[in-house]
Amino acid sequence: MMAQGGRPQASEGMRNAVQLDLAGSYAEARALLQKEIDSAATPLLKANAQRAMAMSYAFEGKCAKTVEYEQMVIAYWVTREKEEPNNAFYMQGEMANEAARVCIDSGDLDTAAKWYQKGTELGMREPEISPDRAALWAFRLANAKGRVAARRGNKLEAETAVREAQSALEKMTELRKQQEPFLPYLTGYVALYLGDAAKALADFEKANQNDAFIQCLKAAAYEKLGQTEKAKECYRKAAATRGHNPPAAYAIPLARKKLG
Repeated sequence: MMAQGGRPQASEGMRNAVQLDLAGSYAEARALLQKEIDSAATPLLKANAQRAMAMSYAFEGKCAKTVEYEQMVIAYWVTREKEEPNNAFYMQGEMANEAARVCIDSGDLDTAAKWYQKGTELGMREPEISPDRAALWAFRLANAKGRVAARRGNKLEAETAVREAQSALEKMTELRKQQEPFLPYLTGYVALYLGDAAKALADFEKANQNDAFIQCLKAAAYEKLGQTEKAKECYRKAAATRGHNPPAAYAIPLARKKLG
């Protein structure tokens, strides 16, 4: 059965597995997901279940296992290069970036940098790639480099990456409005990890407030500023997210821990 937008509708097993991950019952979730992988009727359904398995491991911050399963999904999209080249290469890049996002959030900066670079290389292989799509990959890579540099305490490298991200954003036309909120996310992230919590908070206020990860970053800034009640308010918002993606995988466990 197909859901709206042409994507396969999630099975009951997949839906139950997601709910178990959101509840913190990761082993039980992965048992269901393995059944989905083993019984998948099509390669696409199998890839979808493998991607969900990658996210299940992300909820525990397990970078290596997330990468392992995202590579399986990438392998599926390699088989689709002739039939749907534009989507296939884009999705390969997306899955590599998704793995990288989990790794940077779990603190494995070297693996994150490797997979962000790989994601850009895969995405840029798209035949006759549009200028907007090329600028998007440049923007994402610069954003990633800036965050990794900030985590390593490299101010100069982080600032250079911010300028590269700004330049890539300015080259976009159709995608620019969609991507604009990710620039203050980057500048706020850099400011936070380089010690300027006030600037970080101001920048995060310009980012997507519905993003649970942004709420956690705002909470971290409030904590550094000694505003614990406001930090808890952000963590409560983060804990309420129902996504099964890298932002939720980071935000939900952290928020629950912070809220006790």
